Amino acid sequence: MTRTLSLAHLSAIDLPPPALIEAAASAGFDAVGLRLLRVTDDSPGYPLTSAADLRATRSALKATGLKVSDVEFLRLTPDFRLNSLLPVLDTGAELAARTVIAAPYDADLSRLSANLAALSRAAADRGLRVVLEFFPWTPVPDLATCWQVVQAAGPLPGLLVDALHFSRSGSTLDQLAAIPPDRLPFAHLCDAPVQASYTTEELLAAARGERLAPGEGQIDLPGLLRTLPADLPLGLEVPGPLRAGETVTDRLRRIHQAMSTLLNRL
Repeated sequence: MTRTLSLAHLSAIDLPPPALIEAAASAGFDAVGLRLLRVTDDSPGYPLTSAADLRATRSALKATGLKVSDVEFLRLTPDFRLNSLLPVLDTGAELAARTVIAAPYDADLSRLSANLAALSRAAADRGLRVVLEFFPWTPVPDLATCWQVVQAAGPLPGLLVDALHFSRSGSTLDQLAAIPPDRLPFAHLCDAPVQASYTTEELLAAARGERLAPGEGQIDLPGLLRTLPADLPLGLEVPGPLRAGETVTDRLRRIHQAMSTLLNRL
Protein backbone atom coordinates (compact mmCIF):
# COMPACT_ATOMS: atom_id res chain seq x y z
CA MET A 1 0.00 0.00 0.00
CA THR A 2 1.55 3.30 -1.11
CA ARG A 3 0.26 6.54 0.33
CA THR A 4 1.51 10.10 0.30
CA LEU A 5 2.58 11.06 3.81
CA SER A 6 2.52 14.71 4.82
CA LEU A 7 3.57 16.37 8.06
CA ALA A 8 0.93 18.54 9.73
CA HIS A 9 2.38 21.77 11.05
CA LEU A 10 1.09 21.13 14.57
CA SER A 11 3.58 18.25 14.85
CA ALA A 12 6.37 20.86 14.99
CA ILE A 13 4.47 24.11 15.31
CA ASP A 14 7.44 26.16 16.55
CA LEU A 15 9.22 25.72 13.21
CA PRO A 16 8.46 28.42 10.61
CA PRO A 17 7.49 27.03 7.20
CA PRO A 18 10.98 26.86 5.59
CA ALA A 19 12.44 25.04 8.61
CA LEU A 20 9.41 22.74 8.83
CA ILE A 21 9.78 21.82 5.16
CA GLU A 22 13.46 21.03 5.58
CA ALA A 23 12.86 18.94 8.71
CA ALA A 24 9.98 17.08 7.07
CA ALA A 25 12.13 16.28 4.05
CA SER A 26 14.93 14.99 6.28
CA ALA A 27 12.44 12.78 8.09
CA GLY A 28 11.15 11.23 4.85
CA PHE A 29 7.82 12.99 4.34
CA ASP A 30 6.42 13.78 0.89
CA ALA A 31 4.56 16.97 1.80
CA VAL A 32 3.67 19.37 4.59
CA GLY A 33 0.58 21.08 5.90
CA LEU A 34 1.10 24.73 6.84
CA ARG A 35 -0.69 26.60 9.60
CA LEU A 36 -1.12 30.08 8.17
CA LEU A 37 -3.31 31.43 10.97
CA ARG A 38 -2.82 31.45 14.73
CA VAL A 39 -5.30 29.06 16.36
CA THR A 40 -4.64 29.62 20.07
CA ASP A 41 -2.94 32.38 22.07
CA ASP A 42 0.02 30.13 22.87
CA SER A 43 0.43 28.61 19.41
CA PRO A 44 1.95 30.46 16.43
CA GLY A 45 0.60 30.91 12.94
CA TYR A 46 2.61 31.81 9.86
CA PRO A 47 0.57 33.95 7.43
CA LEU A 48 3.45 34.40 4.94
CA THR A 49 2.22 37.88 4.16
CA SER A 50 5.69 39.27 3.46
CA ALA A 51 7.33 38.65 0.11
CA ALA A 52 10.49 37.47 1.87
CA ASP A 53 8.66 34.82 3.94
CA LEU A 54 6.75 33.54 0.93
CA ARG A 55 9.92 33.45 -1.17
CA ALA A 56 11.82 31.50 1.51
CA THR A 57 9.00 28.99 1.76
CA ARG A 58 8.83 28.49 -1.98
CA SER A 59 12.61 28.11 -2.09
CA ALA A 60 12.49 25.39 0.58
CA LEU A 61 9.80 23.53 -1.33
CA LYS A 62 11.84 23.69 -4.52
CA ALA A 63 15.05 22.59 -2.81
CA THR A 64 13.45 19.60 -1.08
CA GLY A 65 10.90 18.60 -3.72
CA LEU A 66 8.14 18.58 -1.10
CA LYS A 67 4.58 19.73 -1.84
CA VAL A 68 2.07 21.60 0.30
CA SER A 69 -0.75 19.23 1.12
CA ASP A 70 -2.97 21.72 2.92
CA VAL A 71 -3.20 25.07 4.67
CA GLU A 72 -5.09 25.62 7.92
CA PHE A 73 -7.28 26.54 9.48
CA LEU A 74 -10.14 28.86 8.81
CA ARG A 75 -12.66 29.28 11.62
CA LEU A 76 -16.29 29.37 10.48
CA THR A 77 -17.85 31.55 13.18
CA PRO A 78 -21.16 33.43 13.41
CA ASP A 79 -19.38 36.60 12.25
CA PHE A 80 -17.76 34.86 9.24
CA ARG A 81 -16.57 37.32 6.59
CA LEU A 82 -15.33 35.69 3.41
CA ASN A 83 -13.29 38.70 2.28
CA SER A 84 -11.12 38.54 5.40
CA LEU A 85 -10.10 34.97 4.55
CA LEU A 86 -9.31 35.45 0.86
CA PRO A 87 -5.62 36.25 1.55
CA VAL A 88 -5.21 32.78 3.10
CA LEU A 89 -6.76 31.19 0.02
CA ASP A 90 -4.51 33.26 -2.22
CA THR A 91 -1.41 32.15 -0.29
CA GLY A 92 -2.55 28.52 -0.47
CA ALA A 93 -2.94 28.87 -4.22
CA GLU A 94 0.51 30.51 -4.49
CA LEU A 95 1.98 27.44 -2.78
CA ALA A 96 -0.01 25.01 -4.96
CA ALA A 97 -1.73 23.53 -1.91
CA ARG A 98 -4.44 20.94 -2.50
CA THR A 99 -6.81 21.60 0.38
CA VAL A 100 -7.87 24.15 2.98
CA ILE A 101 -8.99 23.02 6.43
CA ALA A 102 -12.02 24.76 7.94
CA ALA A 103 -13.11 24.49 11.57
CA PRO A 104 -16.76 24.67 12.75
CA TYR A 105 -17.39 27.27 15.47
CA ASP A 106 -21.01 28.18 14.72
CA ALA A 107 -23.93 26.47 16.47
CA ASP A 108 -26.32 27.56 13.70
CA LEU A 109 -25.65 24.63 11.36
CA SER A 110 -27.67 26.11 8.51
CA ARG A 111 -25.58 29.27 8.57
CA LEU A 112 -22.45 27.15 8.98
CA SER A 113 -23.31 25.18 5.84
CA ALA A 114 -24.01 28.35 3.87
CA ASN A 115 -20.67 29.85 4.89
CA LEU A 116 -18.88 26.59 4.13
CA ALA A 117 -20.44 26.66 0.67
CA ALA A 118 -19.30 30.25 0.06
CA LEU A 119 -15.76 29.46 1.25
CA SER A 120 -15.68 26.35 -0.94
CA ARG A 121 -16.64 28.31 -4.04
CA ALA A 122 -13.95 30.91 -3.41
CA ALA A 123 -11.39 28.15 -2.83
CA ALA A 124 -12.42 26.28 -5.98
CA ASP A 125 -11.86 29.47 -7.98
CA ARG A 126 -8.25 29.22 -6.82
CA GLY A 127 -7.81 25.50 -7.43
CA LEU A 128 -8.29 24.53 -3.77
CA ARG A 129 -10.67 22.15 -2.00
CA VAL A 130 -12.12 23.00 1.41
CA VAL A 131 -12.52 20.25 3.99
CA LEU A 132 -14.47 20.63 7.23
CA GLU A 133 -12.88 19.06 10.30
CA PHE A 134 -14.98 18.04 13.30
CA PHE A 135 -13.92 18.39 16.94
CA PRO A 136 -15.73 16.85 19.94
CA TRP A 137 -15.81 20.19 21.82
CA THR A 138 -17.44 22.19 19.00
CA PRO A 139 -20.99 22.46 17.56
CA VAL A 140 -19.87 19.82 15.02
CA PRO A 141 -18.64 17.16 17.45
CA ASP A 142 -18.67 14.01 15.35
CA LEU A 143 -18.59 12.48 11.88
CA ALA A 144 -22.38 12.27 11.50
CA THR A 145 -22.87 15.98 12.18
CA CYS A 146 -19.94 16.93 9.97
CA TRP A 147 -21.37 14.92 7.09
CA GLN A 148 -24.75 16.60 7.58
CA VAL A 149 -23.14 20.06 7.33
CA VAL A 150 -20.97 19.13 4.36
CA GLN A 151 -23.89 17.67 2.41
CA ALA A 152 -25.96 20.79 3.05
CA ALA A 153 -23.09 22.92 1.71
CA GLY A 154 -23.34 21.35 -1.74
CA PRO A 155 -21.00 19.26 -3.88
CA LEU A 156 -17.72 21.14 -3.38
CA PRO A 157 -16.52 20.64 0.21
CA GLY A 158 -15.11 17.48 1.69
CA LEU A 159 -14.61 16.44 5.27
CA LEU A 160 -11.48 15.71 7.26
CA VAL A 161 -11.28 12.69 9.52
CA ASP A 162 -8.69 13.06 12.28
CA ALA A 163 -7.99 9.76 14.06
CA LEU A 164 -7.98 11.36 17.50
CA HIS A 165 -11.27 13.21 17.07
CA PHE A 166 -12.85 10.24 15.33
CA SER A 167 -11.93 7.97 18.23
CA ARG A 168 -13.05 10.39 20.94
CA SER A 169 -16.33 11.48 19.35
CA GLY A 170 -18.16 8.16 19.30
CA SER A 171 -18.03 8.04 15.49
CA THR A 172 -18.05 4.57 13.94
CA LEU A 173 -16.35 2.79 11.07
CA ASP A 174 -19.76 1.95 9.60
CA GLN A 175 -20.55 5.67 9.42
CA LEU A 176 -17.21 6.32 7.79
CA ALA A 177 -17.71 3.54 5.24
CA ALA A 178 -20.92 5.25 4.11
CA ILE A 179 -19.16 8.52 3.18
CA PRO A 180 -18.52 8.75 -0.59
CA PRO A 181 -14.76 8.47 -1.21
CA ASP A 182 -14.71 11.68 -3.24
CA ARG A 183 -15.66 13.61 -0.09
CA LEU A 184 -12.51 12.41 1.71
CA PRO A 185 -9.51 14.19 0.14
CA PHE A 186 -7.13 13.19 2.95
CA ALA A 187 -7.03 12.23 6.64
CA HIS A 188 -5.07 13.11 9.77
CA LEU A 189 -3.41 10.25 11.65
CA CYS A 190 -1.99 9.91 15.16
CA ASP A 191 -2.42 7.57 18.11
CA ALA A 192 -3.51 8.09 21.72
CA PRO A 193 -4.81 6.24 24.76
CA VAL A 194 -8.47 5.25 24.67
CA GLN A 195 -10.77 5.57 27.68
CA ALA A 196 -14.51 5.46 28.35
CA SER A 197 -15.05 9.22 28.48
CA TYR A 198 -13.12 12.49 28.35
CA THR A 199 -13.47 15.93 29.86
CA THR A 200 -13.23 18.93 27.57
CA GLU A 201 -9.88 19.73 29.17
CA GLU A 202 -8.61 16.24 28.34
CA LEU A 203 -9.83 16.53 24.76
CA LEU A 204 -8.10 19.86 24.24
CA ALA A 205 -4.85 18.83 25.93
CA ALA A 206 -4.55 15.70 23.82
CA ALA A 207 -5.46 17.46 20.60
CA ARG A 208 -2.93 20.24 21.05
CA GLY A 209 0.06 18.54 22.62
CA GLU A 210 -0.31 14.96 23.82
CA ARG A 211 -0.63 12.76 20.76
CA LEU A 212 1.37 9.60 20.10
CA ALA A 213 3.00 8.17 17.00
CA PRO A 214 0.98 5.47 15.20
CA GLY A 215 1.15 2.18 17.09
CA GLU A 216 1.99 3.74 20.46
CA GLY A 217 -1.63 4.07 21.65
CA GLN A 218 -4.93 2.19 21.52
CA ILE A 219 -6.82 3.86 18.64
CA ASP A 220 -7.97 1.31 16.05
CA LEU A 221 -5.78 2.73 13.29
CA PRO A 222 -5.78 -0.52 11.24
CA GLY A 223 -9.59 -0.44 11.17
CA LEU A 224 -9.62 3.22 10.26
CA LEU A 225 -7.09 2.78 7.46
CA ARG A 226 -8.93 -0.22 6.04
CA THR A 227 -12.15 1.80 5.95
CA LEU A 228 -10.67 4.92 4.36
CA PRO A 229 -9.98 4.88 0.60
CA ALA A 230 -6.89 2.78 -0.08
CA ASP A 231 -4.89 5.53 -1.78
CA LEU A 232 -5.91 8.38 0.54
CA PRO A 233 -3.05 10.80 1.39
CA LEU A 234 -2.34 10.90 5.12
CA GLY A 235 -1.25 13.84 7.23
CA LEU A 236 0.62 12.96 10.43
CA GLU A 237 -0.56 15.34 13.15
CA VAL A 238 1.36 14.27 16.24
CA PRO A 239 2.20 17.15 18.60
CA GLY A 240 4.05 16.03 21.69
CA PRO A 241 7.26 16.34 23.70
CA LEU A 242 10.72 15.26 22.62
CA ARG A 243 12.21 12.15 24.17
CA ALA A 244 15.50 12.41 26.04
CA GLY A 245 18.30 13.29 23.63
CA GLU A 246 15.91 13.59 20.69
CA THR A 247 15.97 16.47 18.21
CA VAL A 248 12.88 17.72 16.40
CA THR A 249 14.02 15.98 13.21
CA ASP A 250 14.66 12.77 15.19
CA ARG A 251 11.09 12.90 16.49
CA LEU A 252 9.65 13.52 13.04
CA ARG A 253 11.70 10.65 11.65
CA ARG A 254 10.36 8.39 14.42
CA ILE A 255 6.77 9.39 13.58
CA HIS A 256 7.33 8.74 9.87
CA GLN A 257 8.87 5.34 10.58
CA ALA A 258 6.00 4.37 12.87
CA MET A 259 3.47 5.24 10.16
CA SER A 260 5.44 3.34 7.52
CA THR A 261 5.64 0.30 9.80
CA LEU A 262 1.87 0.35 10.34
CA LEU A 263 1.18 0.64 6.60
CA ASN A 264 3.56 -2.23 5.87
CA ARG A 265 1.71 -4.41 8.39
CA LEU A 266 -1.53 -3.72 6.54
